[in-house]
Amino acid sequence: MADTETKQPTQEKQTNCLTCNKPIRKKKKYYRNGKYYCSKKCYKTLLAKEAKKDESK
Repeated sequence: MADTETKQPTQEKQTNCLTCNKPIRKKKKYYRNGKYYCSKKCYKTLLAKEAKKDESK
């Protein structure tokens, strides 16, 4: 029966901030919308970039 069980694919941990590409430390991580950032400032910077990008379209 162990052979018939379906295994879910393992999801890789995010190690770098999406905005500044700095390594994320365990003590200082900011989690929003399913993603990790190194600080609140980086999160807000990314939101501003996306808003500006959407505005220009």
